[in-house]
Amino acid sequence: MTVPAFRGALLASIALVPAPLLAQETMGGDDPVTTTTIVVTAQKIEQRAQDVPITISAVTGERIEDLGVSDLDELSSYVPGLNIQEQSANNPGIVIRGITSDSGSSQQGPRVTLYYNGVDISRSRGSYQAIYDLERVEVIKGPQATLFGTASAVGAISLVSARPREGFSGEITGGYGNFDQTLLGGFLNAGSDVLAGRVAFEWRTRDGYVENLAASQDEELYAQDQFGVRASLRYTPTTDLTIDLIGTYDQQRNGGTPFISGSFPAFAGAPGGRDNAFEDANLGGSPFSGAALGDDQLGLDREVYDLNLTAEWAFADNWTFTTVNGYRKFDSAEVFDADGTAAPFLEFAEIAEGEQFSHEGRFSYSGMDLRGSFGWNVFTEDGLQNVPFSTEEGTFLQCLTSLFGAPLIPGIPCVAPDGSVPASAVTGLATGGAATAIPYRSVFENQGQNDSYSVFADVTYLATDSLELTAGLRYLWEDRQSGYRTDVPNSVLSGAPLIPGQIDTGGQTFTAEDSFDAWLPRFNVLYRISPEVNVFATVSKGRRSPVVQLSAARDTTGAVVPGLQSVPEETVWNYEGGLKLASGRVSGSLGVYYQVYDNFQVSVEELDANGNPTGGFVTESAGAASNLGVEAEIAVEAADWLSIFANVGYIDGGIDEDNSFAPEFSGARFRLQPEWQAAAGFTVDYPLGNGARLFATPSITHRSRIYFEVPNSDVTSQGPVTLVNARAGVSFADDRYEIAGFVRNAFNEDYLLDAGNTGGAFGIPTFIPAEPRFFGMQLTARFGD
Repeated sequence: MTVPAFRGALLASIALVPAPLLAQETMGGDDPVTTTTIVVTAQKIEQRAQDVPITISAVTGERIEDLGVSDLDELSSYVPGLNIQEQSANNPGIVIRGITSDSGSSQQGPRVTLYYNGVDISRSRGSYQAIYDLERVEVIKGPQATLFGTASAVGAISLVSARPREGFSGEITGGYGNFDQTLLGGFLNAGSDVLAGRVAFEWRTRDGYVENLAASQDEELYAQDQFGVRASLRYTPTTDLTIDLIGTYDQQRNGGTPFISGSFPAFAGAPGGRDNAFEDANLGGSPFSGAALGDDQLGLDREVYDLNLTAEWAFADNWTFTTVNGYRKFDSAEVFDADGTAAPFLEFAEIAEGEQFSHEGRFSYSGMDLRGSFGWNVFTEDGLQNVPFSTEEGTFLQCLTSLFGAPLIPGIPCVAPDGSVPASAVTGLATGGAATAIPYRSVFENQGQNDSYSVFADVTYLATDSLELTAGLRYLWEDRQSGYRTDVPNSVLSGAPLIPGQIDTGGQTFTAEDSFDAWLPRFNVLYRISPEVNVFATVSKGRRSPVVQLSAARDTTGAVVPGLQSVPEETVWNYEGGLKLASGRVSGSLGVYYQVYDNFQVSVEELDANGNPTGGFVTESAGAASNLGVEAEIAVEAADWLSIFANVGYIDGGIDEDNSFAPEFSGARFRLQPEWQAAAGFTVDYPLGNGARLFATPSITHRSRIYFEVPNSDVTSQGPVTLVNARAGVSFADDRYEIAGFVRNAFNEDYLLDAGNTGGAFGIPTFIPAEPRFFGMQLTARFGD
């Protein structure tokens, strides 16, 4: 069978199953026919996913292991309406229903709430979290302000780690694969019904999959070295009180991001254009990076500390008090080559730091006809994004002026076809030999102190045995303070800042602050057609915080003054309805939604008053936007040893046509938003006898074209992508031991992870290749209860 024909057959299999459900967990009982279902806490109480009047996709830790995925971006391919782009662990883009949240600015609020054990960790540079030893992942779609806070303007992702349990048990897994992949991970659990502890860890390493020809660099691009450890303690002194204390440490020492130029070749014979992304790179960084950027090696150095204390107390009749408290600190430094060439032209670092504290108290009541909750939340964060820039003056001026067709010294290219850098001779020529190189460094920094206080209430009335009515409301008060400073010296050669749009604040840190409030409601109806079939409808409001956007500007006299731009809040009204089914061996869901946005916020390259790039990004309002979509999931337990799953999502949305408010964005699709997204597969779990079993989960994922930037451009887009993945193996000695193999991107498809980037702001977009074929083996041993 030819490869194209095999792909076609796999794609056709999607049409055979109407849609996909990921969450799959059998519920035992006297009935020999099991039900595919899962218990979730999306509404802060334990419920079957079928009984939640919200569109939700839930995935158990066991299913994550079956699929052979190791990161949230891989998992997102199996969840309709979710797309996660991990440009690096320092810069994940989380997209729900076509709306992304990936700004690194400390002044801007997120759109998607990422929750880790009940605590908001949504700040982009601090949100990456490894997904080892999880109990489940819940993806809750649509605005969920009353349940998950103001950051959940378009939805929330809740990561719930495995809790300590009674007894003694453990697991250890080791793995090896191509690109010298190594894995070592596992957990140890011990305790009684009163006090139990659990320690879990994961260490992953891998060579980079993009070769870097630059002799100055020690590692290949996208090399991986990350370690995480989590310690959990559960104390249950009585049946009415449970206290969980969880501490997590995560560390990345990863290789550089392959921002590869489509304008300049890395070596003689390179194909040119976006195809350069699938060849060797030549990112030499800068010989001055050690002093200017803090490191002469491209890559990421990141650490995260997280502490969580949760207590739940059941008192009186049907009442529970829950408090969730969290502290998170992150510190990252990433050095990257923004021009994507061997020239020391556009060399940057990003240093991001942040501290977050969260406290929530919630009273819950669950009666025969009425259940609900009310409480309060305090969230505060203090962060900064510091961006140093490094270059060599002659090289920079020659490369920059060449882009506009008027090189400083005619006849000298920035980068030659063989990858050498003729522009490095310009400083010597311009100074008559007085200097051969003039290092240059500038820096800009944005700061954010964001505090929010809110009270909320949520009530569900069981009007009849079949009808549930829910109403919720959150009142929010925000104090947002922004800071901005720069250090932008004048060039020795030009007498002006090298990046034309950058303005020196002269040692000052400008500050501005403002306060905002909002009312955020939701209304839900759930009707049980039968014990197996529910229908629901919901109306909810979401909000992305206003931006107190601060930079530097010049007044009419030429003096440097604060450049304050207040970007209004983005609001969305979400209308959706759907059906959920759980009958015997079949479960599934179908949902339709329509969203209307006002003051839709977009992140664009920052330009000064003369249209010159500053090297940064700012937020602007693009006016009105809308989104229409359909999502469906299904899971079928075809036999005791065979289950089938599939899902599909369709989105027709973007910025409104004929947008007089911001005509340059009219008709643009949202960035990172595919029109179609689908996945399908099956799981075999077949007993071989004598305590052995065979297991396998082959799957296929598909995504239609996405645009990486707004306004849209075919140059910075990626066409349809279809990937085939699988995990299979044998378990023996009653699951004590297991050997498994895995493959991802089995047909080694070439496709882009991202395009445009910082280089695009200077007219030289860069391209990042996505992961190639990965394969390997893993051995697991389990012991204890």
